[in-house]
Parts: sequence; structure tokens; C-alpha cells
Amino acid sequence: MEKSDGCCSTHLIDGDGMFNDTGLEQLIKEVRLGECGLSYAIVSIMGPQSSGKSTLLNHLFGTSFREMDAFKGRSQTTKGIWLARCAGIEPCTLVMDLEGTDGRERGEDDTAFEKQSALFALAVSDIVLINMWCHDIGREQAANKPLLKTVFQVMMRLFSPRKTTLMFVIRDKTRTPLENLEPVLREDIQKIWDSVPKPEAHKETRLSEFFNVEVVALSSYEEKEEQFKEQVASLRQRFFHSIAPGGLAGDRRGVVPASGFSFSAQEIWKVIKENKDLDLPAHKVMVATVRCEEIANEKYGSFVANEKWCQMEEAVESGPVSGFGKKLSAILNISLSEYDAEAIYFDEGVRSAKRKQLEEKLLQLVQPAHQSMLGHIRSGTLEKFKEAFDKALNAGEGFSLAAQTCTQSYMAQFDEWCADAVIEQANWDTSKVRDKLRRDIDAHIASVHAAKLSELTSSFEAKLNAALSGPVEALLDGANSETWSAIKKLLLRETESAVAGFCNAIFGFDMDEQSKDKLIASLENYGRGVVEAKAREESGRVLIRMKDRFSMLFSHDSDSMPRIWTGKEDIRAITKTARSASLKLLSVMAAIRLDDDVDSIETTLSSALMDAKNNAAVKDRSIIPFDPLASNSWEKIPSSRTLITPVQCKSLWRQFKTETEYTVTQAISAQEAHKRNNNWLPPPWAILALVVLGFNEFMTLLRNPLYLGVIFVGFLLIKALWVQLDISGEFRNGALPGLLSLSSKFVPTIMNLLKRLAEEGQKPATADPQRNATKSFQNGSSSFSDSSSSASSGVTSPKQGTEYSNTLKDD
Repeated sequence: MEKSDGCCSTHLIDGDGMFNDTGLEQLIKEVRLGECGLSYAIVSIMGPQSSGKSTLLNHLFGTSFREMDAFKGRSQTTKGIWLARCAGIEPCTLVMDLEGTDGRERGEDDTAFEKQSALFALAVSDIVLINMWCHDIGREQAANKPLLKTVFQVMMRLFSPRKTTLMFVIRDKTRTPLENLEPVLREDIQKIWDSVPKPEAHKETRLSEFFNVEVVALSSYEEKEEQFKEQVASLRQRFFHSIAPGGLAGDRRGVVPASGFSFSAQEIWKVIKENKDLDLPAHKVMVATVRCEEIANEKYGSFVANEKWCQMEEAVESGPVSGFGKKLSAILNISLSEYDAEAIYFDEGVRSAKRKQLEEKLLQLVQPAHQSMLGHIRSGTLEKFKEAFDKALNAGEGFSLAAQTCTQSYMAQFDEWCADAVIEQANWDTSKVRDKLRRDIDAHIASVHAAKLSELTSSFEAKLNAALSGPVEALLDGANSETWSAIKKLLLRETESAVAGFCNAIFGFDMDEQSKDKLIASLENYGRGVVEAKAREESGRVLIRMKDRFSMLFSHDSDSMPRIWTGKEDIRAITKTARSASLKLLSVMAAIRLDDDVDSIETTLSSALMDAKNNAAVKDRSIIPFDPLASNSWEKIPSSRTLITPVQCKSLWRQFKTETEYTVTQAISAQEAHKRNNNWLPPPWAILALVVLGFNEFMTLLRNPLYLGVIFVGFLLIKALWVQLDISGEFRNGALPGLLSLSSKFVPTIMNLLKRLAEEGQKPATADPQRNATKSFQNGSSSFSDSSSSASSGVTSPKQGTEYSNTLKDD
């Protein structure tokens, strides 16, 4: 590309027919043609070689095309096609200088390139200057005739008129007035038009449909240079605002927008070089398609790189964006408006189609962000609904009312937020997201409904359980004939209370009667289940409770004071009473009696386990007894209400009797021991025998007092051993245990006594030998007491020894 004096030019097509697309792009960029839209014009010039075309253009448009040097002779100056910007003309006007026709340099190939360049000029130009000599007008074989014929033939192949302006520039005008030359020229042009073969579609088409014919005349540049320049200056004024209405090209058609001129020119030349027919309307659509697609891709790329969009896309990933719809719509509007501004001059159908594609592509790009935004709105609305719903419930508002109010409020708020996120260019349906939110809200309501009902049910069940468990356990512990009647009353009272409270609690849930009745029935069954479970639990401890009751009644009197078995109590009667009470407890615990059915469990157990006649009958082996407990079920009692089967009752009673027999035996033994302890004197006959048989010995003692001292000392020793060994206490538990215990304690006690006496005997005697002897004996007795206590198992206490010593002193 060349640039001089503010004029830019480029060799558009060289002499070999190569299109200079790089040079054209640079020229368009330099002159900012792409910003012109349809406000530009293309002017071209055709004519014989060395006819002064370049000179005319340079003077007319201020270009700098290469001109012929007259002193070097006539030769080819312009090769191919040159393109330059006209200096100082508005709107932006580009002029093409075509290679001259009928040149000797090309020889026989001149007609081929002549037709190609003429076709190209007519396809892209709004105004075509035809440079011709004045003296050729009116000549049949003049040089302009083949050129005009070629031009018209080419135009016939375009199929659709573009209203190109043909301006015939008559050079080196003679004295013949232009008024005389113009009719002749127009007549010659009409003849050429009429003689050119026309396609069927244009048989009757007039020349004026294709061309605006203008004729101007210029004086000789070489002979009348000043006059030539004045005429050129006057002609130049006609090119100002040439595309305006009334201008040289004011009624042109099928104009390619400036931004598509480069591509259009390249494609036209490519088609011409391939010797194809050029369909300008189809070419116009093709150019519009390519160029609009380029613009759309450019705007799409600009949108993708848009900083605001990138920030919004990033922000919407983490949360909702305020004003999302308006902000994004504004960005989309900018991109689409820019597309419209650049593509406004292209074919409307193509432009609209590409705009729609761009819009769809942009909407497809932003749709994930819009979906994310809707997702945030949906999740945010759901969370806010949950908070408001829980707050309303905690404030005591009825469940159904709170659910309805919160649902309506937040569904309306969701619609508002969705409206804020709506993209103007899109017609996306948000009903699916709205339906999803509604399903989520309904699911949450159902979940809370179930949870609240479950919580209420559990609460009242817990209260019912607390109200029943302890009292039922206490009633079963003190089982009697009225136990189950009391339990039924307790169950009925507490169940009614719980049901009343439960009905008040679920009043705001707006439940149907069937569901409500079902919950109430469940609560009632739960209360009954608590009683039954507690009864089954207690039935597992029935043996322990029977033994406790037996022990309480057997070991305590009617005033609940512990019994002392003195021998006056009727152990048999007491045992029977205690066992009857325990059997009563067993009969109460044998089955659940929450209904009004009458049973005979107590009678059966009493007759089978406590009736002495039946027991006596068993001794008669000739009679096979009937055992009413040889069964796994009670009469009139279903298995579901049976706690202890008859067979289990029999087994429990056998075990109960076995484990309580020891207590009865101990009581009997205690009575016998008490009787023995109270009867320590021998029988009267033994006393009489001792008096009769021991009379002589008694008399001997009276005659010899020394025996009395020996007997007294022996008595003291025996008394000390009796006290220290606690002989009466050892024999309290029986003769054999007493003998075994005394045998282990006797020898150590004697040895300690002798050792103590030996130690006392080694001490010096005092003035009062008798008193010292007594004191030594007392100390020996005391030491003996202590030694025997330490050697024994601790049965006798030091206090006993002290008491015994005091007794000895008194004696």
C-alpha cells in the first residue's frame, strides 16, 4: 500500500489477476471504511489505453496514480486495477483505476482481462467513468464501441439491475458544442444496447433500468490545461454527496455495507476468475451471510470477554445476584445493539437470521447462569420459608394456618425474585422451578407435619407412660382382689386425660376425622400397651414378690413388728396365711384383666395348690388325680392376655415352697431353742434323786469345811470357764456345732489360765496373804478371760469377764 499527500492507494489486482487482499484490508483500516456503513461510494474508470484515465483521476480526486510520460511514447502505464481514496470528498469515496483496453502489451489476451476487469468494476462500483476521445463519437468502428458492447454484455449477465451511473467523459472536446455531441452519443449507446443479446428475463428491459447515463466533456489537457483544470474542478463538485438523493449515485441498489466490501470484492473477483456467471443478488446474500456471521462471532467473543458478565457469572455460582435479569439484559442489549449497528446495511433476511442465531447463542451461554440464579432463588426461598414456618409454629400459630400463610407469602416472593432474574431477550419458562419449589415446600410441610405429630404423640405417650408405669407397678406389688379393677380405672382416667390434651394440641393441624381417630386410637392402644408391658415385666419378678410377701407376713405380726418366736405362735397357721397371700399375688399376676371378663384363676390355683384334701387324695395311689394346672392356657383367657401359664404357676409354686421352707424351719428351730433356754432346771425326780443319793456326801461336807473351800474354788473355775467359753451361747445353735466350737477353744483357754496363775505365783506376798491370794485369783480370772477371748472366735466379750469378776467379789 502506498501513501502520499494524505492519499492512500493499493494495487488491488495485479497484472496477473492476483487479488491483493492484504493491501485492501490495510487500506480499509487506514481510511476507516468499516465504520461507514452504507455511506461510501466506489468510482471506477474504464477506457482505451493511454487515454489519460490516470491523469483525469489524479486531477479529479486528488489521487496519485501513475501517469504516462508523453515523451517516452504511448505505452501501458496502469497494469491491473489500482484502488485509492479520493482526497477531500465526502462521503468516503474510493476510486479504481482499471488497466486500459485495446493495449498492445497484452496482445490477444486483452479481451479476456478487459471483460474481467469491466465485470468487476460494474459489480462493485456505484459510478463508472468511461473515458473516450471526442473524435471517436459517431464512428461505427471507433474504439469505444467494443468497450461499450462488452460493458452491456456483462450487465446482461448480472440478471438484476443495480442502477449504476455511467458517466461518459469526452476528452479533448472540439469546437462542436456538447449539446450536439450528447444526442449522438446517447443514440450510439442505445444502438449498442439494442444490439446486445439479452437474456429472456431482460428482453424488454430498457437501458434506463440498468444505467443512469451522464455525459460530460473536457478540454484537452495538453493544449488547454487551465481550462481542463477548471472543468475538472467543476466536475469534482458533483462527486460530493454523490449517494445522497439526487446525486450521481442517489438511486443505486444492492449496496454492500462497507464492513463487507473487502470480502465481497474478493468473492466477486474469485467468481469472475473462475468464469462463472455472477448473480449479484445471491452474492449480496452470501456477503451478508459471511459478514453478519463474522460480526455475530465478534460480538459473541466480546460478550464472553465482557468483564461485567464474567463477574456476574462468577458471582452467581456462589449465590444470588441482585438485579441479575436487568444487568444481564443490559449486557445482552449492548452486544445485540452493536451487532445491529454493524450489520444494519446487510440483507435484512440474512441480518435477522444471524441476529437470531447470535441471540440464541448468547442465551445458550447465559442459560446455566440463569439456571444457577433460579436455583439460588429457589433454595433461598425454601430456607426463608422454613425459618418463617418454624417461627410461626413456635409462636403458637396453628399448623395449617401457618403453612398456608407462609406458602402463599413465599411463593409470591419467589415470583418477585424470578421477575427480577428474568432476561428480556429470553422467553424462558420458570414454571418447572416454581413447581419444584412448591413440591419442596409441600414436602417440608409434610415432613414437619409428621415430625410435629410424632413429637406430640411421643410427648403424650411419655406422659401416659409416666402416669401409668409407677402406679401400675405399685398396684401389682400390693396385688389383691381389687388390683385389676384399680388398674382399669387408672388406665381409663389417664387415657381420657391424655386424649383430651392430645386433641387440643392437634386442633390447629386441620386433620380429617379418620386420621384424628386413628391417632387417638393409637394413643389409647399405647396406654393399654404400657399397662400390659408393665404387667409382663412384673410377672417376670413374681417369684421374688411372692417370697417378699411371704417373708413380710411370716416374719411380722399384724402391727408390722418383727416376730419373736417364743413358742406360743402357731407357725402352721401363720405359714398358711402367708402362703395364701403369696398365692393371691400369683393369681393376680397370672393374666391381664383389663376387660370385664370373669375368670377362675384364683379358685383353680387355690384348689390345686392349697387344698389339703387334694393333697391327701394324692397319697391314695389307687386314685389318678385330676391336675387343673397341667395346661398351657387358662380357661376363658386368651394367650395374648396370659402372663403366667398354669404349668408355669405350678412350677413357680413348687420353687416358692422350696425356697420358703428354710424360713419356716428356722422359725420352728427358734421356738424349740427358746423352750430349751427357758427350761434349764432338771426334772423334779432328778432333784429328789440327788437329795436322797447325795445325803451322805452333803453331811461329809458339813463335817469338813475344807471341802467347801475346794468346792468353792472349783465352782469359781467352772464359772469362769462357763462365762469365758459362753457355753450356753455355743449350744444355742445345736449340740453338735456347740461341741465342735468348744473343743477348739477349750485347750487354749486352760493353757492361758495356767500361765496366768504361774505368773501371779511368782510375785512377792503382801501382809495380807489371804487378800493377795483372792486378788491374784481375780486377776488370773480376768487374764484368763482376756486370753480365752483372744484365743476364741470372739464370742465372749471382756464385759462378760468383768461382770463375772464383780460377781466373784460380791460372793
